[in-house]
Amino acid sequence: MSSESSKKRKPKVIRTDGVPAEGKRGKGDTDQDVRYYSEESEVDLRDPIKDYELYRETCQELQRLMAEIQELKSRGIKENASEIDERRVQSCVHFMTLKKLNRLAHIRLKKGRDQTHEAKQKVDAYHLQLQNLLYEVMHLQKEITKCLEFKSKHEEIELVSLEEFYKEAPPEISRPAITLTEPHQQTLARLDWELEQRKRLAEKYKECLTSKEKILKEIEVKKEYLSSLQPRLNSIMQASLPVQEYLFMPFDQAHKQYETARHLPPPLYVLFVQASAYGQACDKKLVVAIEGSVEEAKALYKPPEDSQDDESDSDAEEEQTTKRRRPTLGVQLDDKRKEMLKRHPLSVTLDLKCKDENVLHLTFHYLMNLNIMTVKAKVTTAMEMTTAISAGDLLSPDSLLNCLYPGDHGRKTPNPANQFQFDKVGILTLSDYMTELGHPYVWVQKLGGLHFPKDQPQHTVAADNSLSASHMELTVKLLRSRLQSRLALHKQFASLEHGVVPVSSECQQLFPTKIVSRLVKWTAIPYEDYAELPYTKDVIEAGLAEDTHLYYMALIERGTAKLQAAVVLNPGYSTLPPVFSLCLNWKGERNSSNDDNIRAMEREVNVYYKELWGPKPGYQLLTNQLQRLCMVLDVYLETEPHDPSVEGPKEFPQEKMCLRLVRGPLRLKPFKFNYPQGFFSHR
Repeated sequence: MSSESSKKRKPKVIRTDGVPAEGKRGKGDTDQDVRYYSEESEVDLRDPIKDYELYRETCQELQRLMAEIQELKSRGIKENASEIDERRVQSCVHFMTLKKLNRLAHIRLKKGRDQTHEAKQKVDAYHLQLQNLLYEVMHLQKEITKCLEFKSKHEEIELVSLEEFYKEAPPEISRPAITLTEPHQQTLARLDWELEQRKRLAEKYKECLTSKEKILKEIEVKKEYLSSLQPRLNSIMQASLPVQEYLFMPFDQAHKQYETARHLPPPLYVLFVQASAYGQACDKKLVVAIEGSVEEAKALYKPPEDSQDDESDSDAEEEQTTKRRRPTLGVQLDDKRKEMLKRHPLSVTLDLKCKDENVLHLTFHYLMNLNIMTVKAKVTTAMEMTTAISAGDLLSPDSLLNCLYPGDHGRKTPNPANQFQFDKVGILTLSDYMTELGHPYVWVQKLGGLHFPKDQPQHTVAADNSLSASHMELTVKLLRSRLQSRLALHKQFASLEHGVVPVSSECQQLFPTKIVSRLVKWTAIPYEDYAELPYTKDVIEAGLAEDTHLYYMALIERGTAKLQAAVVLNPGYSTLPPVFSLCLNWKGERNSSNDDNIRAMEREVNVYYKELWGPKPGYQLLTNQLQRLCMVLDVYLETEPHDPSVEGPKEFPQEKMCLRLVRGPLRLKPFKFNYPQGFFSHR
C-alpha cells in the first residue's frame, strides 16, 4: 500500500515557459545557486496578477481538500485512508506552490525596495541639485539687488539741468551727437562739465579768500582806531556834561536809560518807548525814567546754575533741616500768594508837570505771573497848600485816578485768566492788595500795549506798540486835566470850609451884587450817609451816585431858613458836573418831592450848569453852583407871601427886582438872573 501510494502521490512541478524544472533537494551548493538565480530571473518574467490568481486558486483548493479530509475522517471508514493520503499529498503540493509564491513575493518585495531606494537616491540627488540651483539663484538675485540699489557718488551731486548743460557746456564736453542717444555717456559728460565748473569756482574761492583776508586786515586796523577813539569820546562826553545840563540835552543820561530799558518786560518797555517818544515830540514837560534794580532784573533771565557747594554742604545742613518744622498749609498759601503777586524789579515812572509847577508822579509796575500792569500815583505841589479836612480824598492815591475813563474803577483785574489763578492760591479779590501793588486800570494796560478781550479770551497776550501809541496822547491830557481840577477843588474847599464861596471876576456877572444867604458849613460825608438821606433817592435810582464818587454836604442859611445841599462830585469833574439834592428847613421840611420850587432850584444848578462853567476849563463850576444856590434861596425866601397872622415886619423883605413873583399853576418863582439889567425872570 505504501509503495503504491508513493507512486501515485508524485509531486507537481510548477513549470513556466522557458524555465527548467526544479531539481531535488539533495543536490549540491552549485545547484542551489543556480536555482536561486533562476527564481530571481523568473520573477521578472512572471505576471504578479497571474500569481495572485494562482494564489487564490491554491488557497481555495487547499480549503476544499482540507474539508474533504475532515469529512472522510469523520466517517471513520478504513477504506477512506487511501483517499485521505491522496488528498494529503495534493495538499502538500499546494503548500509547495504557496511557498514558491511566497518566495517570489519576497523577491518582488526586495526588488521593489531596491528600486524604491534607487529612485529615492535619484530624487535626493535631484533635490540637492535643485537646492544648489536655488541657492545660486538667490545669490544672483542678491547681487542683482545690490547692483540695482547701488548709489554712486554722482547721484548726491546736484547737476545742472539738461537744458542748461547743452546751452552752457562747450561741444567738446557735451558731445550732443553721442550723449543725446546714450544716457551713460550723457551722465559722464555732465560730470565732466560739473568738474570743470568746480575747478573754476575753486579758483574764484581762492581769490575771494585772499580779498577776505585783505578786508579783515583793514577791519582790524579800523577796530584798533575805534578802540583808541572810545577813551577820547568818553573824555569828550565827560567834558560836555555841563553843556548838556545848560542846554537841557541830557544825552548821557538818556543813553543810560536806554541801556537799562533792555531789561524791562515787554509791557513796561512799550510804555517806556511810547512815553519817551511822545515826550520828545509833543510834551516837553513829560519826564520818563526807569527805577529799580537792574541786577535783579538780569537774574530773572539767567538759567539756574547747578551748585556743587550746595551738594557738598547738604550733609552738614541735614541735621538742621530735620529739626525744622514743616511749613503749615497757611504759610504755604502765603508764599504762593506772594509769588503770584510778585512784581518785576524794574518800574517806569512818568512825571507830568503842569504850568504852575505841580507834578503828578506815576509809577508803573508789572506783575509777572498775572501779566498785568498797575500804577501808583503821588502829587507834588509847587507851594504848600492849605490843609482842608473835606479835601482829604481829592489827592488820595486810591481815588485820584478813579474813572479817568468812564467805568474804569481799577478795582478788578482786567485779565480774565487771573481769577482762575486767584482761586488756586485763595485770593478773593485783588483790591485787598492794591495799597501795596497799585491799581490795574484798563488805561494802564493799554499804555503798556496789553488788551484782554472778554468775548474771545486768549492764552497769551503780547504787548502791542500801536495800541499804546493810540492811547498815549489822550491819556496824558486826561491825567494832567485830572490833576489840575483836583488842585483847583482843593483850593476851593479850603475857602468853603471857612464859609467863603470864591467867585472869580470873570463870573461876577452871573450873580447880583448883593446876596444875603451865606454858606455856613461844608463837609465831606461817606456814601452810606448820603444814601440814607430821604431826598437823595431819585439821584441814586438814576445811577448818578456810585461808591466811587465823592460826597459832600453844604449848609446855607438866611435867618431861620436853613438849606441843606447834598452834593455828588463825579471823579470826572469838571467835564461831568456835580449833582445837588436840596432840602429846605423853614416852616417845615421842604424838598423836591413836596415843593415844586425846590425842584426848580435843583434844576437851576443841575440842568443849567453850562451857564456856570466860567472860563475854560471850567474848574469854578462847583463854586458858581453854590453861589447860584445862595442866590435862588434869596429869591425863594423874598418872594414868599407874608403871613397876616404873624405880627411884625416881614422876615425876608424883598430886595431882588422881579418882573413877576409867581407864574403858572405850579406857582413857580423867577430864579433866572438877567445881566446887566439886574432883574429876575422866569425861564
